[in-house]
Amino acid sequence: METGAAHMSALDWAVVGAYLIGIIGLGLWASRGQKTATDYFLAARSSTWPTIGLALIASNISSTTLIGLAGAAYSIGISVFNYEWMAALVLAFYSVFVLPAVLRSKVYTMPEFLERRFSGGMRLYFSGLTVFLNIVVDTAAALFAGALVFSLIFPDVPLWQIAACIAIAAGIYTALGGLKAVLVTEVIQALLLLFASVFIAVFAFDAAGGWDKVMSSVPAEKLSLIRPNDDPGVPWLGLITGVPLLGFYFWCTNQFMAQRVMSAKSLDHGRWGALFAGLLKLPILYLMVLPGTAAILIYPELASGDEVYPRLIFDLLPVGLVGLVIAGFLAAIMSSIASTFNSASTLVTMDFARRIAPEMGEAGLVRVGRITTLVFMVLAVAWIPVIETYADSLWQYLQAVLAYTVPPVVAMFVLGLFWKRANARGAAWGLTAGLVLGVVIFITNVILAGITQQTGAVPAFVAGNPALSALVGGLQSIHFLVVATLLFAVSLVGVVIGSLTAPPPPAEKTDGLMWHRADYDAETAHLKSVPAWMNYRYQALVLLAITAVLVWIWR
Repeated sequence: METGAAHMSALDWAVVGAYLIGIIGLGLWASRGQKTATDYFLAARSSTWPTIGLALIASNISSTTLIGLAGAAYSIGISVFNYEWMAALVLAFYSVFVLPAVLRSKVYTMPEFLERRFSGGMRLYFSGLTVFLNIVVDTAAALFAGALVFSLIFPDVPLWQIAACIAIAAGIYTALGGLKAVLVTEVIQALLLLFASVFIAVFAFDAAGGWDKVMSSVPAEKLSLIRPNDDPGVPWLGLITGVPLLGFYFWCTNQFMAQRVMSAKSLDHGRWGALFAGLLKLPILYLMVLPGTAAILIYPELASGDEVYPRLIFDLLPVGLVGLVIAGFLAAIMSSIASTFNSASTLVTMDFARRIAPEMGEAGLVRVGRITTLVFMVLAVAWIPVIETYADSLWQYLQAVLAYTVPPVVAMFVLGLFWKRANARGAAWGLTAGLVLGVVIFITNVILAGITQQTGAVPAFVAGNPALSALVGGLQSIHFLVVATLLFAVSLVGVVIGSLTAPPPPAEKTDGLMWHRADYDAETAHLKSVPAWMNYRYQALVLLAITAVLVWIWR
């Protein structure tokens, strides 16, 4: 789409304006009565399952998701949906095995859970890593992608100014109202987002000639989820190894997702909400991925897949609906940004400020959380010019950054939940092993590869050493999803060896912080008196069955 080619009517602007006024007003209304830290950071632990499920989806689907899913489907095919359906499996596992220990611990943050299970050092490391990823990767990426779309409407306005307006709108009610304001607004935003996506899907298929035309004309490999191992998008080995690992981090340990479930009024509501979110992930194939596939027939000569989503909005939708979909796009941006702002402020307040000043009262903690939100709002906007300047190289390593950073943390959580012998020394050894190897592979696969791409030649110190050249070539041939698996395996070994060289952890490091078969068996007896439709195990099985059928159809 040419710069400045996008236009919106007065009706479209009225719809967007009404949305902004309504959502900010709703957030401010929900901010009333936030006095204690539990009120502000965990919505008084009173969230019900529909709110949790919709909030998880709204937090997950950002502007980068909307643009990225359609763009990837256009460029490499629907294999990008593998990240979405795998979430259903991960959330089912989370509901059965992980969530009981997390809610039983009564922690505010997932790093705090690592401290309870291992040590304060593990808490500080994971908290710092999560804050970095939330602000520099999640928030800045969402702002940047959103600003790109709105720059088509305001071609003369710098991207950072557009991003600042979006960040301020989301930051106001997040800073004032905490998690409750975020959850209330996310319910509305999720519904609007899904509703708007239906319109884009319908108009995209209509413009492409209909469903049958798309299915018969698009190359078969772009309509297949299970791809060969040389596929640049999602090879099958990476699908069954790396994707679940990254999914476990994102849905089970990432604060800005886990915090929604930690606000549940009960374990049952937490489980039902997580499973509801897993169910809502499945229609994304039809609402957000396949419209990108249909665009192959509508726009066969696009220079970049990132152009697909804005073209579908501004080229195909009639007056009024453009405003509705733009409002939905704003909903995706604001919900994602509000989520990361709130979770990052929670981490800083509870994992750092409270440790530095343990005498700080409830009002002081809430005040620190609000100030931190505003600071992060400024930092995320300040990062936009950096992304704009170095977008080509930055996005290459941003896409794989989780694969290089989070596998050691996943190893700690997995063994901490299921192996009683895991201790603080083991966690430190596993983290160190995975971190060192991750840095080495990152330098090889990202930095050296970037230098080679920019200069057109392999660096002299590599080319002049046959052994080093062979090692670099071998590492660079490994897909980042397989890299994640390798780092996870190395970290697991490190945790096991380190744990066996030290005494077993004391009882306070394991009691109530692990999954126990005895608790599972006791719950089995209780569930016999519960109606089948309320039994989370049956719900999980139904979710897995629906997912399996969907994957089989599109295999």
